[in-house]
Amino acid sequence: MSTPLRRVPLVLTRVPLVLTLVTALIVAGCAGSRKPAAGPGTGTPAPSPSATAPTAPPDPAARAAQLAGTLADEDLVGQVLMPYAYGNSATRVSGGSAAGNRKLAGVDTPAEMIAKYRLGGLILVGFSADDPTSDTQPTTNVDNPAQVRELTAGIQAAAGKLPAGAAPALIGIDQEFGVVTRISEGVTNLPSAMAFGAAGDPALTENAWRAAGSELAALGVNVDFAPSADVLDARSHVIGSRSYGSDPKAAGAQVGAAVRGLQGAGVAATLKHFPGHGQTAADSHKGLPVVTVDRKKLEATALPPFSAGISAGAWLVMAGHLDVRAVDPGVPATFSRKLLTDVLREQLGFTGVLVTDAMDMAAVAKEPPGRTAVRALNAGNDLVLMPPNVTEAYDGVLAALRDGSLPRTRLVEAVTRVLTLRFRLAGQATPEMGTLNSAGHQEAARRAAESSITMLRGRCGGPLVTGTVTVTSAGGRKQSRDRLSRALRAAGVRVAASGGTVVHLVGYGDGTADLRADAAVTVAMDTPYLLGQARSGVLLATYSSTTASLTALARVLAGKVRPTGRSPVPVSGLPRTSCPAS
Repeated sequence: MSTPLRRVPLVLTRVPLVLTLVTALIVAGCAGSRKPAAGPGTGTPAPSPSATAPTAPPDPAARAAQLAGTLADEDLVGQVLMPYAYGNSATRVSGGSAAGNRKLAGVDTPAEMIAKYRLGGLILVGFSADDPTSDTQPTTNVDNPAQVRELTAGIQAAAGKLPAGAAPALIGIDQEFGVVTRISEGVTNLPSAMAFGAAGDPALTENAWRAAGSELAALGVNVDFAPSADVLDARSHVIGSRSYGSDPKAAGAQVGAAVRGLQGAGVAATLKHFPGHGQTAADSHKGLPVVTVDRKKLEATALPPFSAGISAGAWLVMAGHLDVRAVDPGVPATFSRKLLTDVLREQLGFTGVLVTDAMDMAAVAKEPPGRTAVRALNAGNDLVLMPPNVTEAYDGVLAALRDGSLPRTRLVEAVTRVLTLRFRLAGQATPEMGTLNSAGHQEAARRAAESSITMLRGRCGGPLVTGTVTVTSAGGRKQSRDRLSRALRAAGVRVAASGGTVVHLVGYGDGTADLRADAAVTVAMDTPYLLGQARSGVLLATYSSTTASLTALARVLAGKVRPTGRSPVPVSGLPRTSCPAS
């Protein structure tokens, strides 16, 4: 075995001591003397926070420990579940959304779900183009900024009525940008992680992610399940451009910058998917991927970005549904104490909130939700994300707590970590909605996009297209064609429906058959691997199809911007760039 990675300094360092004090009190008999609160389905409302509660200490960990020591079993269980819900409002939903919530949790609305199960938070779900996570997105409750802000306010209002309501609820979202973007209308859209990797400037990354974080905070979202700390060591479609690249050190610098940006704006960042989904090409949405690299390579290749993100102060880490043969063969990392406790907690020194990946994914969804939730908590997870049935998950955890198969000390430890995060977020300011899509934020996205454009074949300098240009693409990419066409016209390039110089776009999921042999320019809007099979005289990569990325591409094609990016992954037969630094 190689030498373990150096333990790093972390936030939440007071949690272990406070947990020890609280759990000692509970084990000594405080919990046994507490009257159980009304359970789900009894019709009895949850008790309100006591008006005679002692003065709360200022430290988030101490406040969390104090509150955890007062909670009944039902409230403890609710703090460690983070489901999704149907409906674009907390209290008013369509008939179809009500039916979905009844099947999921036996209630009609998100607010009723929070009240019934004493939940500490919810995740917002939705769809995006070319989304590799679409199998776990059964609905969407993200329509537009005003609607999202009303929804999050309703969630906070419902959670505020609970005994743990002194701390704001956790409202999470997968806002990675690129192919996994839940909110895209009315907000600043950053390019993908791989685009930032191509730009190679952590300061630029931090600035852009601070802008994005402030917009999430304005919408009432306080947890982002980003950034991806996966090092792309395999041709993975599920990770792909969600990764900052294949170099562990460079990816780690980008991950740390994204964490500092998000959390500098008051939104908790999440490192995912521990210990590294980029080590396998298989998709955990469809089955359990096997990671076959040895322990030495795992520590040298996959773990450094997680270590860097922890050093940057990341408040959450997400466990991946991965069978890591070198550490705990046959056991998904989600359920592996060897990985989550021995490696993540002990070796890397992480003391924050450990959250599962979505528990409705095929890799772990074969067993009953109650059993998988208990397994995840016993392995060291603090938060169970998106159980496929909330009632079964809640009842399973409550039963395990009462029969001892889930130790009370373990549950209280998890709840105290979750509440510590919630109290930490309580001190964060909520920006005005006017910050959305502001000029400064758009400028941050523009700078990132222009810095990422990479030329892998072609002459550097001057216009890359002359005369009339036709923009083509593989099927189903009309929006990208239209964006580029508009940007080319704005840059002074003539664009026609046919004829002239062909600029051909390829994106997520495209293959060799989607290339065009007569294209003068081929552009990869996702990972650049396909460019290795393209015949065009000019090959460019944007890694993203946002307006900012395609506007930057247009300016490169028109000769107004030099393509200074460098591919963060190797492409067979091509250099990292054919446009060396000036």
